[in-house]
Amino acid sequence: MSARATTDGGAPRSAARAPAGTTDSAFLAACRRQRATHRPIWIMRQAGRYLPEYRALRAKVDFEALTRTPELAAEVTLQPLRRFPLDAAILFSDIMTPLQGMGVELAFEPAPVVREPIRSLAQVEALPALAPARDVPFVLESIGLVRAGLPPGVPLIGFAGAPFTLMCYLVCGRPSKEFAAARAFLYAQANTAQSLLERLADAMAEYLAAQAAAGAQALMLFESWAGLLAPREFAQFALPAVRRAASALRRLDVPLIYYVNQGATLMPAVAGLDVDVVGVDWRSELSQVRSILGDGKAVQGNLDPAALFAPPAELRRHVDAVLESAGPAPGHIFNLGHGIWPDTDPDAVARLVDYVHERG
Repeated sequence: MSARATTDGGAPRSAARAPAGTTDSAFLAACRRQRATHRPIWIMRQAGRYLPEYRALRAKVDFEALTRTPELAAEVTLQPLRRFPLDAAILFSDIMTPLQGMGVELAFEPAPVVREPIRSLAQVEALPALAPARDVPFVLESIGLVRAGLPPGVPLIGFAGAPFTLMCYLVCGRPSKEFAAARAFLYAQANTAQSLLERLADAMAEYLAAQAAAGAQALMLFESWAGLLAPREFAQFALPAVRRAASALRRLDVPLIYYVNQGATLMPAVAGLDVDVVGVDWRSELSQVRSILGDGKAVQGNLDPAALFAPPAELRRHVDAVLESAGPAPGHIFNLGHGIWPDTDPDAVARLVDYVHERG
């Protein structure tokens, strides 16, 4: 059955897939650089805004309610799995959710806006430690509901924002192109910045560990803004915080993925991280990244999200280029190089998933 199969009324019905336990998951095998039955694929932001069924739900419920209501978060997480035979699900949530659990007041307008940006050591020291069961219990409940509803053989990815990326939002108060206030903060108050990054690293480690305990079978740290840093500043500030979080999570028997956007110049530093998988944006050649990272890490990526707007034959050509660059060695998870765009045609996603599986 094609991944494009739907009911006559246009509503998606469950995509066909071979029955298997998650121990046989192609995604988990690739995370561990083992031979998989086929090339696994999932898509960053696959749960959400490009799907008509998500938009229909979103028209009734605001974004924050979707993330904080377990039944709704689970429904959104499962929606793409009903359309496409994806090899992993990722929890529908937001990287700012645990910060709200730590008492940070923010609103989604629609991007997150922090009411009182952090600019002092006193504010950093006032941030409480995160206790996930107390502060974000709805996230953990969502994971249980998702696990119960997943197709056989499809594992669930839990995630969090990486410390530097969270710091950008906390210090700047809202998204921007350059996050100038956050980058200036690194230079103007280096010790305070380091304290904040360490506190965020500890909180995200607790958050991800709780997700694993609740049933997440892989964990991912999203580093959306580290590409704004030069390699030296990345190594001084962002990297130690990720290393701190990763070290705390190594007691868990789940793969850890680190995605770093615009990270081409940062890969030599990332190579030393104790993570299983490195997510790569579309600006880098996977062959070069794999050469830098060595045999000890799998890679994830890295089709340009814009390629989903190409005609079918051209899309296949772009997929072929990614697969050729990744090479035949175990340890490649096909994905986009960034989140899927809201105006992407779901039929293009279906063609992508079908073709990656066809290529094996």
